[in-house]
Amino acid sequence: MKRDDLNIRRDRIIALLTENQELSARDLAAQLGVSVQTIRADLRDLDAAALVQRRNGAVRLRQQSENIAYLPRVGASRLAKQQIALVVKNLVKDGARVALGTGTTVEQCARMLAIRQNLFVATNSIHAVHALQNAPGAVVELAGGTVRLRDLDLIGAASAGFFSRFRMEQAIFSCGGLSEGGEVLDYNAAEIVARQSITECARERILVVDSAKFGRDLPCRMGHLWEYEVVVTNAPLSADIRDRCAATGCRIIAAEAE
Repeated sequence: MKRDDLNIRRDRIIALLTENQELSARDLAAQLGVSVQTIRADLRDLDAAALVQRRNGAVRLRQQSENIAYLPRVGASRLAKQQIALVVKNLVKDGARVALGTGTTVEQCARMLAIRQNLFVATNSIHAVHALQNAPGAVVELAGGTVRLRDLDLIGAASAGFFSRFRMEQAIFSCGGLSEGGEVLDYNAAEIVARQSITECARERILVVDSAKFGRDLPCRMGHLWEYEVVVTNAPLSADIRDRCAATGCRIIAAEAE
């Protein structure tokens, strides 16, 4: 079987589990039109990549325990973040060089990317490193400096300098908020500096943001949506924002349930 066909089927497995929370191998086989043995082989690989969890004959998306400050954000808009991550997974090819930022949406992207082969990843997120632990052939570089224990990431000066060492093909990052006028916002200057350093190391900048952040009023700005190459979101963007993005070549990809 061609690897593209294999990846497409496994993408569909993740999408079905996103929609249904829990299914059996027999359920998945019936919906995808393949044998139970084929699905079980897929599930073994997805389990090894830390994407799914099998228990008592059923399978569900894996949910990692997080520290108390990070956990509420993991649960918020979880379905939307998984849908965004599915889109991002299909933007990244085997062997790509990728910079990953911080936050729960980017962590979901890292989980989905764990099935890709031979990635070279630079990140300032310990959560992203953990999500990529079983990615086949992956090489992961982690920023140094002081760990922000609340979120298990690094956003200080050492982190900012870290990304300048790399020439990446893609940068995947999120933000704290998105104004109704298309401004990309965050909570403080340190967050802005960290994300700017990520975007400056890559040819293609991919902003991932769920609708819960849309209309959020935050004090710090890091530009506008249309300054990036790709925006993956389920936020209700206005016609004016879409027109501005189209004018600059920014591609907006809607993250929606199949």
